[in-house]
Amino acid sequence: MQEMMKVKAYDELEFRDDFMFGKVMQDKELCHDVLECLLQRPIGELKDIQPQREIRYTVDGKPIRLDIYTRDDKSVYDAEMQNLNKKSIASLELPRRTRFYQASIDMDHMNKSQSYRTLPDSTIIFVCTFDPFGKGLCKYTFRGMCEENPQIAIDDGTTRIFYNCCYKGKDIPDELRKLYDYIETGKSSSNLTERIDNAVEEAKRVAEWRSGYMKEMALFMDAKEEGREEGREEGREEGREEEKQNTEIERRRADIAESELARYKAAFGELA
Repeated sequence: MQEMMKVKAYDELEFRDDFMFGKVMQDKELCHDVLECLLQRPIGELKDIQPQREIRYTVDGKPIRLDIYTRDDKSVYDAEMQNLNKKSIASLELPRRTRFYQASIDMDHMNKSQSYRTLPDSTIIFVCTFDPFGKGLCKYTFRGMCEENPQIAIDDGTTRIFYNCCYKGKDIPDELRKLYDYIETGKSSSNLTERIDNAVEEAKRVAEWRSGYMKEMALFMDAKEEGREEGREEGREEGREEEKQNTEIERRRADIAESELARYKAAFGELA
């Protein structure tokens, strides 16, 4: 029997869980300070924070849902919390996912009758509870550059950053180290992480969010069960098809045997 996936109870959720991450990061001041800690540079005042922002090209197109989507005067920011959840790193396809996210964000801007000249700078942030590229770096920052001369950047305003929260090296700013430690262990050791931890505890007391999480998990488990049932039905269909093929093979073998017996009788008469 296939093992059922264990779903966390709402009271067990941590900042590292994407549902809780999205709820806690709705706080404009806290979101601002977490982004500054991650980016290690000042950012402007955040104008709007949209948790679980859905972007869809067309009515029947594939949508994306961003954990946190926000902006300041100069740039938009998409922040995602990423756990393995017993999957392989390769199966997550993080580089191509960020490519699709970037295209979706740009198209969302263009769909508002804007010129490409007005495209804002954008930073896509993946906060990973694992090493996303397995190279042991604190973080991995990607911007377009010329292959023939890496000193020449394409300067299209896009940045993609993958944070490795399990990094144990010493060459990391203290505030970022404490944020990594909090994401990994749940233990706060700085003003920022204490504020995050308090926000997590407050979020657990919001009945509406608790109900929303339970509904989301119920839908998720229903979809998983539907997928398993489809798999079982495909297996049964394959079994029926295999049985049909075996029956056809046996029928042909019987026909061949009967034909051979008829030829034997014609040549040698009836069997004694």
